[in-house]
Amino acid sequence: MRAYELMVIFKADTDESTIQTTINRLETMANEASGTLEKMDKWGVKQFAFEIQKAREGFYVVLEFLAPNALSEIDRTLRLADDVIRHKFIRLPLDEAHRRGLASATA
Repeated sequence: MRAYELMVIFKADTDESTIQTTINRLETMANEASGTLEKMDKWGVKQFAFEIQKAREGFYVVLEFLAPNALSEIDRTLRLADDVIRHKFIRLPLDEAHRRGLASATA
């Protein structure tokens, strides 16, 4: 299993239930791809350094996944979501995955 970090920025005016529904949907997709959602961290509304899609702030959520391969279906879903301003997948290096306690992550 490989460790991935996903940061999603939602529109600032998105309600909490919509954000949670999207996160639940992402977790279901990860499970279908034989992966697991290990950790979720909601950072809340943060101001941007510059305007993105005519917005000055967004609601940040950081997720950590364990999955056997890249989760392309999650990437596609987030690209099509209206409430998502930006998202970014990062494959964590092995030493960083171990530091974060994602011990089952392998090369």
